Amino acid sequence: MAARESHDGGIRRRILHDIDHVQTGDEQGNRSSASAHRALAASVAAALSVFAIQPSGAADPGPVKIAVFDFELNDASAGGGIIGRDAIDTENLGKSTEEARRMLSASGRYSVLDTSSVASEVIAAGGIQHCNGCDGPLATKLGADQSMVGVLTRVNRTEYTLQILVRDAQTGAVLSNNFTGLRMGANYAWPRGVKWLMENRILSTQ
Repeated sequence: MAARESHDGGIRRRILHDIDHVQTGDEQGNRSSASAHRALAASVAAALSVFAIQPSGAADPGPVKIAVFDFELNDASAGGGIIGRDAIDTENLGKSTEEARRMLSASGRYSVLDTSSVASEVIAAGGIQHCNGCDGPLATKLGADQSMVGVLTRVNRTEYTLQILVRDAQTGAVLSNNFTGLRMGANYAWPRGVKWLMENRILSTQ
């Protein structure tokens, strides 16, 4: 934008300089050419007004449209095959997803799209963890630029890790793939882990 302004300013100065040095002949000819000089000045003013309304740069593309799919649980604890997911697990997975969506929206850089219309397709594919990158095509179907998925791995009943992956919806390319280390806390702590990873990895590097 600065280069464009400098260029436009240079053109203005050259045009105005030419007005000041219009060849008018001798002193007697000055009076007879006054009307022509005024006409030239009016033309230049019109030209300068055109420069003034030219756009100074490309339009802002706006926030990135992102589809954030419901976060999932990978129960790798000793009781994972015995104790099923309970209502508290489900509640805190939901809170974790909403925390990611909230922080993306609050950043002003993202427009978060609703993924409920494709939820049945995620389930039919075996879940985000097992659908081999289906989040990309599904995000494209929703009109998104990017997709986000999250997997909370329960190591034991008081420790967990978290992975959040962001993908280009059109190409399927992974744009970011971030993990927490082992974190203390049962399922109530999962939203805090999401907040930490969003603040310290995902939003801090974009």
